[in-house]
Amino acid sequence: MKTNAGTVKADTFEMDYFCFGSGGAPFVILPGLSVQSVMGAADAVAAEYELLAKDYRIYVFDRRSALPPEYSIRDMAADTAKAMQLLGLRDVCLFGASQGGMIAMVIAAEYPQLVKKLILGSTSSHVREKDYKAVENWIRLAQEKDPEGLYLSFGKAIYPPEVFEQYKGALIAAAGAVTDRDLERFILLAGALRGFDFTAELGKISCPVLAIGVFEDEVLDSDATMEIAENLDWRDDFRLYMYIGYGHAAFDTAPDYRERILAFLRQ
Repeated sequence: MKTNAGTVKADTFEMDYFCFGSGGAPFVILPGLSVQSVMGAADAVAAEYELLAKDYRIYVFDRRSALPPEYSIRDMAADTAKAMQLLGLRDVCLFGASQGGMIAMVIAAEYPQLVKKLILGSTSSHVREKDYKAVENWIRLAQEKDPEGLYLSFGKAIYPPEVFEQYKGALIAAAGAVTDRDLERFILLAGALRGFDFTAELGKISCPVLAIGVFEDEVLDSDATMEIAENLDWRDDFRLYMYIGYGHAAFDTAPDYRERILAFLRQ
C-alpha cells in the first residue's frame, strides 16, 4: 500500500508524519516510545492497518523533529494537536499506543473538538516509580551508547518470550542502524514518562473510549489499563478489552487487534 510522507511546519516546531488509505474519515495513530523514528516503518504500519484503509485516511505522527531539553507528555500532546489542526484534521478517530496513548488521552481531554473516538492501547494515565524501572534501564543503555543492548532489553520487555526469540535477529540488525542522535532523542522521550499523571483529568474526556490492555504487561502493568477503566467504566460509551498472553506490544502481536478497533469505530 502506498504511503505519503510529509512535514508539518508550525511556528515553533516541525513534525514528520505519513499517511495512507483511501477512506474519507480521518484516523490518527500515535505510536509508542521507540528507539528509532516511526517514519522508517511506514510500509510495515500501512500493511498492519490495511483493514482500516478502505474506510479511513490514516495519519501516523512522529514526535517533533527537534526536541527541547525538557519535553513532557503534555508538551507532546500540544504539539501533536497543533500539527493535526494545521493539517485540517478534526473529529478524528485517535489511537495511541503506550506513550502514544498518554499523548492521545491528553489531546482528547484538552482538545475535544479534534477527537471523535479514542482508542488507548497498553497505556497508563500515570507512571509510578516502580513502572519506570524498565525505562530507567533503557535510558542507561542509551547513555552508554549500547543500541544492541537497548533493543534487546526493549524487545524482551514488550514481547512475549516466543515472539522475542522470533524477532531477536531483526532487533540486533536494527540496532546496527541506530545513530547517536537516535539515542539522544530516545533518552529525552523516555525521560518524559517519569512523573506523568493524568488520572485526575480522565473525566475531562468526553468522546467514546476503548481501552485495550494486556494482563502480562511487563512495562506498565495490567493494573494501568484497569485503573483507566475504573475512572471511565461508569460511562455507557466506554469499552474495555484485556488480552492474555500477547505482552505489552499486543498492538503488534495480537492478530485480531485491528478487528477490535474497527468494531469499536463502527459502533
